[in-house]
Amino acid sequence: MAGTDYQLVKDIKLYRNIGIIAHVDAGKTTTTERILFYTGKKHKLGEVHEGAAEMDFMDQERERGITIQSAATTAFWKLNDELYRINIIDTPGHVDFTAEVERSLRVLDGAVVVFDGKMGVEPQSSKVWFQAEKYLVPRICYINKLDNIGADFYKSYESIVEHLSDKATPINIPIGIENDFNGLIDLVAMKAYIYHDELGKDIEITDIPSEYQTKAQEYRSKLIELVADADDEIAMKYLEGEEISEEELVAGIRKATLSMKLFPVLGGSSLKNKGVQILLDNVCRYLPSPVEKDYIYVDPETKEEKRFVGKIPGNHPKTNELITRELSENESFCGLIFKLAVDQHVGNLAFFRVYSGKLKAGSYIYNSTSGTKERVGRIVMMHANSREDIEEVRAGDIAAIVGLKSSMTGDTLCDENNPIVLEGIDFPEPVVKFAIEPKTKSDHDKLAEALAKLTSEDPTFKAQTDTETGQVIIAGMGELHLEIKIDILKREYKLEVNKGNPQVAYRETVTTEARHRELLKKQSGGAGQYADIDMIIRPLKRGEGYRFVDSIKGGAIPREYIPAIDKGFRDSMNNGPLGGYPVVDIEMEIVDGTYHEVDSNTDTFKTAAFYGLKEAMKKANPVLLEPIMLVNINVPEEHVGAVTGYLSSKRGIIKNMIDRGKTKEIIAEAPLAELFGYVSDLRNLTSGTAVPSMEPSHYQEVPKNIQEAVLGDK
Repeated sequence: MAGTDYQLVKDIKLYRNIGIIAHVDAGKTTTTERILFYTGKKHKLGEVHEGAAEMDFMDQERERGITIQSAATTAFWKLNDELYRINIIDTPGHVDFTAEVERSLRVLDGAVVVFDGKMGVEPQSSKVWFQAEKYLVPRICYINKLDNIGADFYKSYESIVEHLSDKATPINIPIGIENDFNGLIDLVAMKAYIYHDELGKDIEITDIPSEYQTKAQEYRSKLIELVADADDEIAMKYLEGEEISEEELVAGIRKATLSMKLFPVLGGSSLKNKGVQILLDNVCRYLPSPVEKDYIYVDPETKEEKRFVGKIPGNHPKTNELITRELSENESFCGLIFKLAVDQHVGNLAFFRVYSGKLKAGSYIYNSTSGTKERVGRIVMMHANSREDIEEVRAGDIAAIVGLKSSMTGDTLCDENNPIVLEGIDFPEPVVKFAIEPKTKSDHDKLAEALAKLTSEDPTFKAQTDTETGQVIIAGMGELHLEIKIDILKREYKLEVNKGNPQVAYRETVTTEARHRELLKKQSGGAGQYADIDMIIRPLKRGEGYRFVDSIKGGAIPREYIPAIDKGFRDSMNNGPLGGYPVVDIEMEIVDGTYHEVDSNTDTFKTAAFYGLKEAMKKANPVLLEPIMLVNINVPEEHVGAVTGYLSSKRGIIKNMIDRGKTKEIIAEAPLAELFGYVSDLRNLTSGTAVPSMEPSHYQEVPKNIQEAVLGDK
């Protein structure tokens, strides 16, 4: 990007911050590559299957042909003599990298959801769709690969209506299909676009072919009906049988899309260069600018939801009161860090979205989440893995800061004199663990340093040293996720590690209420130790975590010791009494106790709480919990029996079966402990035809015989 390009678009209403999201292999990265080609960001087409896509710049991405981390870039597109600035984030489709989608959608204003024209809605399509729903992100649906054998635009569209939203409707339909796919019919302008060259630049705009007139009218009527539901003026004209002009329909589609009462559906083939320019036109036409996006605010106390348009809501860091910022460069600065990365050339990079105000390179900034001040050394615009230094960013921009020391993903950056804390980003807990160790003892320190960098970049990747065995345990969202991390250690950090078998991230909890009194009393000449806590432990519902209840009356335990008791309980929960696994979903109530004027202090009460929780758990019927995975398997009908039998043998429960043309999608739940290596098993069972994916669903109690086997291995 030339240095002046950044200044080309100054009006925030002409910004489009969009994500490209989809199931793995639907063609997201190819679509992004074509957008870069048509917007002049690149002059040569790079193909994902040839390992030449610019947005897939990691070695592992190029070798595997999948996107592993989100990549950001900026492009410009002209529509109706207006130049639009499009900030794009290309996200992964594989379920193991769902955190990359989550954090991208948190800071985007709109999204293009890409579907494979043969497969329609696939498991991860639903996942990313509802992630976008959570953040109120308006969407355009792009049914890709219409040139492929077996492609069916209308069946794919029906699957979107059935599984995602009945508010989805085409705004263009294809001319021809598979090898004969050669154009699109615009249902708004009622014109046909016929492609005459391989690069998709020689496009003939003509009348709709006679054989498509009836279908075009049918789908245009559907479109107008949905727009009428969101626009009273169009509804009146529609009911009275009046003609609706192209300009009115465009305005109505835009209004309905922004309010998520309509999801426009388009067709194309990114690989064959058909439909991408039309997609770009419609991104500019219908997806929101930063000032048109809805933001949701949940009151921390009442849990009441409020919506804001063109304003970003947050809380004051000291008073916790609700405050908002206009999405304008004239406001005080605030932005959100959505990703950290370590660049081998420049060091730490913090990707952030600017919501209000301006920020200059070389200035100081306040991190209101951590309460620390940071110096903004350099600000860079990103294009995949290349960078361009810029002097300033303003409201609506997505950029990266070089060299922040203590800021983390989800932190708010703002003006210290006008602080605000924006809603952070929630990430799922890891469910798969590997034990690793460096092949040479001299690499221990180097490994610790590399893992610290990897965990700062990826909130769903954890690493810690097992105090008992001295092994390093890494945890992530799946086997592929962890294999990629080990590969990065080898390639980028030159660290060879030995890897143990995958392990399950078990949890411990209790099933009944129990009362326990913990007395710590040591007299050994001089100052002694004394703490006495009467406590009750209770089970909570799954996912509720930990609750501390202080019911001490009459000063039985002085107020200054209460936080130390809470801290002792929390520390104790890191290692449960059954197998040393983390403890979840318990309530600890303190009801009575005694203290000693001389021998009691915060440390004695913290220690008593630490050991007391373990003893209380032993009385409350402790159990082991295991992660249950939601498994989706797309499989030809002739192999359905074999696959369902296999899942049953893995303690799986079949939840649903959906027809997908000549295949069936099996939806099941099964314990993670039974699923290691299941991809290879399914390939063998189905002669390589099964397409499986899985993601964490919930935790549930381990059957007694399995629990005994697990704990017997400890």
